[in-house]
Amino acid sequence: MLNRSLRDFGLNPIVGYLLSAAAFTGLSVYLFDKTTLAEYLFILVAISFIYALSQTRRNDFLKSCFSIKTYYLIRFTENTILALPFFIVLILQHCFLSATALIFVSGVLVFFDVENKFRFSLPTPFYKRPFEFIVGFRNVFYVFFFAYFLTFMAISVGNFNLGIFALILVFLICFTFYTNPEDEYYVWVFSLSPKNFLLQKMKIAILFTTMLILPVVASLSLVFTENAGTVFAFLGLGYLFLITVILAKYSAFPDRMNLPQGFLLAFSLWFPPLLLGVIPYFYLQSVKRLNELLS
Repeated sequence: MLNRSLRDFGLNPIVGYLLSAAAFTGLSVYLFDKTTLAEYLFILVAISFIYALSQTRRNDFLKSCFSIKTYYLIRFTENTILALPFFIVLILQHCFLSATALIFVSGVLVFFDVENKFRFSLPTPFYKRPFEFIVGFRNVFYVFFFAYFLTFMAISVGNFNLGIFALILVFLICFTFYTNPEDEYYVWVFSLSPKNFLLQKMKIAILFTTMLILPVVASLSLVFTENAGTVFAFLGLGYLFLITVILAKYSAFPDRMNLPQGFLLAFSLWFPPLLLGVIPYFYLQSVKRLNELLS
């Protein structure tokens, strides 16, 4: 399934895995270089991925398709594949106790199924403008609390770079809300021209992102007053990338973003001045795509 998704994206699976490994390695080095909390973050993220594979409904399907022996082999392989990159990084960082705990937990979870019987709709301030932020926030709300915790730690230890990382983290999570295209019906119902539709999407995204990122920006600006200009520079750049992601999404609509859009976004992150050309290009492509539904 993952290979098919990569091919649909226009990327050879082998190249996709190599790029993912490079990105994971780079982010790991950055985290361990910038914060002492990286060890615990690694364990938290790894276990959350492994935990997601232990859902009862998913595993009941596997049990109905395979023998018990094959089922446990599949589950062990899945958990090992997910835990291995984190385990290797922890070993290289000499976090042997955490690495051992991760392997132990991943092995134990092979034999347990988790049924989520708890039903609760997390209230959000985004109910008037569905759907990206409602769905996205409810799926990953805990990451925002982690970003706020990182901001608190940055202030406590006087580490401005850690605070900037927290700011970037909030933006990155908001970007992911726009990676999956909605059903065409949820675009068609807007009685707007393509231009006004895109402007409304941008205004909503900026407003809601501001609500989520305000605690980080306000805290850093008030405490690190000498670096307030840097904070607002990252804030402005984050808004530009948010707009770019939205336009990239609709430049491929109703399909998912593919390799060209992905490369343009990646190059823009590496060299932000490219946004001067990338934003108009995505805008024109988006208008062209949306004309079919909104005209």
